[in-house]
Formats: sequence, structure tokens, C-alpha cells
Amino acid sequence: MGLVQWLKGQFLCQLIICYGFLVSGLLVNLLQICTLPLWPINKQLARRINCKLGYSLTSQSVALLEWWSGTEVTFYTDPADYQFYGKENAIIVLNHNFEIDFLCGWAFCDRFGVLGASKCLAKKELSYLPVIGWMWYFLEMVFIKRKWEEDKRSFVQSLQNLRDYPENFWFLLHCEGTRFTEEKHQISMEVAEKKGLPKLKHHLLPRTKGFWVAVQNLRGTVAAVYCCTLNFRNNETPTLLGVINGKKYHPDLYIRTSSRRTTATPDISLAL
Repeated sequence: MGLVQWLKGQFLCQLIICYGFLVSGLLVNLLQICTLPLWPINKQLARRINCKLGYSLTSQSVALLEWWSGTEVTFYTDPADYQFYGKENAIIVLNHNFEIDFLCGWAFCDRFGVLGASKCLAKKELSYLPVIGWMWYFLEMVFIKRKWEEDKRSFVQSLQNLRDYPENFWFLLHCEGTRFTEEKHQISMEVAEKKGLPKLKHHLLPRTKGFWVAVQNLRGTVAAVYCCTLNFRNNETPTLLGVINGKKYHPDLYIRTSSRRTTATPDISLAL
């Protein structure tokens, strides 16, 4: 083990990183609050400023993954689709198997310049947390309580608000709804069998309602749906603590475009 790697595993170094992240995060939150008077005057300018502020914080997490731990995500995709990445709005469908899949997703966004404006479907409780939660609130993240009757109206309204967003954005969905475990997989496949649905080997039974609502409400705004599968080589089980300790992982991200706008009046038609 080299000196640099040894230092990465020391609590003091990790404490300095966490302290810097928290302090800069609170500063970003304060600056975001300062944009509130600008919203009724120039909403689009306020949005752009918040994108830059959000990027200044989330990019630190990408740096932690790629620079601190030395983890580099390898992307696999069709060269014909590659030219559109970062130049169009899109819905991202990603499997939810690993503790750091959000970091790998952010690395994907950062690689193509949409990290600051990236969106996701998140638990409502997260919006009350300082730093990340407050930042997401100002970035117009879509928050839900996981109770459809209560979420339906706010979910649709949040999606409709993105139709005039001034920056290219990617909207992330984990259609499985929760992180993959063997126990959850067994229960999920029992449900699939009862409903006569295909049994999946490496995924939980997807929840299609949120995806369907997102497609319907972002029709004409998003140009494509990217189906992404994240996996780690050598049966690695990555953890956030491992990244903080400077451990290097080897993630592969496979991206397939399921639908792309080809006409002036786009129509995204997917089999749910």
C-alpha cells in the first residue's frame, strides 16, 4: 500500500473531505435561498443559476468517485446514440442493485454535461434534509411519498413544471422502486408468477405506473428513453464507505436507447 492510499484510509483526511462538503453544501443552500426573489422576475435565469450551484455540489461527489477512489465508469452504447447524449432531454431507467449506483449515474450525467440539471424521483423526506435535500428542492426534483393517491397530483405537476426547463436534463427512474436483495427478488418473482408475468433473473418486478406517468407528462419534452444497466466486474460489492476509503471499483454501464424523437411532433410509444 502506497503512502497516498494509506492517507485516503485515514479518518482525519476523510473528516476534512466531509467537512468541506458540508460547509460548501450549506453555502450553496444559502445562495439558492438568495435566488428566491429572482423567481418571479426571471424564472429561467433563477433556474440556470440553481443548475450551476447544484453542479458545484454534486460534482464533488463525482470527484470523490473518480479522483479520490480512482473508480472510472466504463460506458457501453451504440455509437449512433452517443452523438445525442447531453444534447437532448431524456428519461433514464436504471437498475437499483448497488449502494453507489447514484454516484455512477451522476458520473454518467457529468460525462455529458447534464449533471447540474439532472433530475430524479426521490422520497419526500429527503427534501427536508440540509445540503442535498435543500439543493434538490431548488433544482425542482420530483418528490413523492410513495402513496399514489397523495402523490398523483404533485407528481404530475412536478413533471409539467419541467416542460419549459431552460437546460437539457435527464430524469432518472429506478423502476424497481427499491434496492435489489435476494429476499426482495424472491418475493417479487412470486408476485410475477401469480400475475403471469415473466420472471426476471437479475431484477425486481418493475413498477410501471410512475414510468408511464412520466412518459405521458414529458411527451414532447424528452426526446428519448435510455435503458441503463449497471454492473460491477469480478462480483464486486461496492459501498459508499469503500469509496470514501479510496477503494477502486470497476463499474460497467450499458446504455440502450429505447425511443428517440424523429418527427416534429414526437411520440414515445413503449411497451409497459
